[in-house]
Amino acid sequence: MRLVTDDGVELAVHDLGGSGPPLVLAHPTGFHGRVFEPLAAALADRFRCWSYDSRGHGDSDRPEASDYSWYEFALDVLAVVDGLGLERPSAMGHSQGGTALLLAEQARPGTFAGLYVYEPVAFPPDEAAASMDEHPLVVGALRRRAEFDSIDAVHQHLAPKPILRDLHPGALRAYVEHGFGPAPGGGVTLKCRREDEAQMYRQGRAHDAFSHLAEVTCPVTLARGASDSAHHSPELAERQVALLPAGHLEVFDGLGHLGPLEDPARVAESMARALLPA
Repeated sequence: MRLVTDDGVELAVHDLGGSGPPLVLAHPTGFHGRVFEPLAAALADRFRCWSYDSRGHGDSDRPEASDYSWYEFALDVLAVVDGLGLERPSAMGHSQGGTALLLAEQARPGTFAGLYVYEPVAFPPDEAAASMDEHPLVVGALRRRAEFDSIDAVHQHLAPKPILRDLHPGALRAYVEHGFGPAPGGGVTLKCRREDEAQMYRQGRAHDAFSHLAEVTCPVTLARGASDSAHHSPELAERQVALLPAGHLEVFDGLGHLGPLEDPARVAESMARALLPA
C-alpha cells in the first residue's frame, strides 16, 4: 500500500496482519517497517498491526530536497494514521520511530490512545545542542558497506556484526531482504542511502520533543534495554518519564538498544500489558 504525506512524500505501508485494535509500528533510523514482522507475529492474536517505511527508508520515497528533519518523520506518522482511517490507535515506536510518535502527538494532541516508545531519541536542551558531525553513528553510517553480490552475501556479512548479532533471526532476515534492492551495476545495494542515514543522525538532536513531553497526555510506556546505556542512559529515561503526565518506565534486563528486534516475544507481552485494557 502507498500513502502520501502532507508534503508530498509517498510512503510504503505494510499490513502485518493480526486481529484486534489497530497498532502502528514505527521503525528506527536505517531500518524499515518489515523488521517488525516477528513482533507483529507475537501480537497477532491481540492487535491488527501496521508498519511503514519512513521517508528515505525501504520502499518509501527519497525526497531530494529533504534535510531529514525529524519533524518530517512526524508527518509520516500522521499520514499513516490518516491514510488508514485510524481513530486514536495505539502505536509503538523504536528509537527514531518513538521520537516521531511523540512529535506527532505533540503536533496533534489526541492522535493516539496510548504510546509505547522504546528508547526514544529526545534529549534535554543542554544536551541537544551538541554537534553530531563526528558522532559515531554519523561516521559509521558514512562508512557502511552499501553494495554486495547478493542477499545471501549481505546476510553473511551482517549476521556477526556486534549491533546485529543478537537480532531475532526473522528480524535480521526481514532487514536484509527488504532493506536491500537491485544495484545498477548488478548485485544489491542499501535502500536507505548512507549519506541520508548520516543526515538523519545529524538531525537527531535538532528537535524539541523533550521540551514538550508534558504535552503528551495519553498513557506512555517508555522502555529501555538495561544492557546498553550508550544509546539511552538510565538517567535520560528517568528524566523523560518524569515529564510525561501518564508515563511509565519499563526496563528490560538483557536487552540493548535494538530490544524489540532482539526479543520480540518478550517486548510484545510488555506492549500488550501497556496498551490493552486491563
